[in-house]
Amino acid sequence: MRIKILVDSTADIRKDWLEKYDADLVPLKVIWPDGTSEDDSRDPKDLMKFYSKLKISPEIPKTSQPTVFEFLQKYRSAEQSGYEGVIVITLSSKMSGTLNSATTAAKESKIPIEVWDTKLASSVNALVVRRVRELASEGKTLKQIVDELQRERDTKKLQAFFYVSDFNYLVKGGRVSKFQGFLGTMFKIKVGIWINYDGEMVPFDKSRGKSRAYDLLVEKAGSEIPFGSLVRLSMIYADAENEAMELLEKLKEKYDVVDSSFHMTGKVITTHVGLGMCGFGVEQLA
Repeated sequence: MRIKILVDSTADIRKDWLEKYDADLVPLKVIWPDGTSEDDSRDPKDLMKFYSKLKISPEIPKTSQPTVFEFLQKYRSAEQSGYEGVIVITLSSKMSGTLNSATTAAKESKIPIEVWDTKLASSVNALVVRRVRELASEGKTLKQIVDELQRERDTKKLQAFFYVSDFNYLVKGGRVSKFQGFLGTMFKIKVGIWINYDGEMVPFDKSRGKSRAYDLLVEKAGSEIPFGSLVRLSMIYADAENEAMELLEKLKEKYDVVDSSFHMTGKVITTHVGLGMCGFGVEQLA
């Protein structure tokens, strides 16, 4: 069965991965206070321009999900290109209505569509795209692929951990609650965030320095995925590449890392987590 993969832009997947794994991006949008909007992007130069603009913006922009029509266009394009089915990978439905748009559009498609709520976000979903292509290459059906993905998520094999350098972005964006004890961002406290099994972003610890921030992420990862496990890692960062590189070295001390990749946060994720974010997605293999 010839399967097309669609993934929303919050996966922060690299452009070369889209080509390698025969996946198409469905972009979310950023809406600036003056009413202008722009699509999420995977072009590094465009992302750097966005980071610079965000730094000086007096207000945080808003974001919007893809429409039903935009998904339907993607489905029709896949059909016209000879694909026999489509798998759609979306960020957590607790963070966006993207899943609803994709599911509604699927009812109008002439070819089979499976939409999967990862209950995750950012670069761990790039790992999911690669996993989908692996399973499709084994000859599995759409349903079998989604069932296997769900099994791997249920058994903690897919996880996401990161820290933010300005907790206000998440609070103002309404993506987390203002937990008592996680305030004081004027002191540049780094707050550790874990995406739980309900698909919600949960603050779990804080640090005043990046070295301690690395440690708290590694410790939290170890509580979910045993140290020594065979893993793939997708490092994610927002204008903090050196921190992502240093964090990877810390993770290599605890895990058998068979593959690692680096991904820049897209416009939508950056809008919600702020610049200085750093973390990783993990796929446990054994």
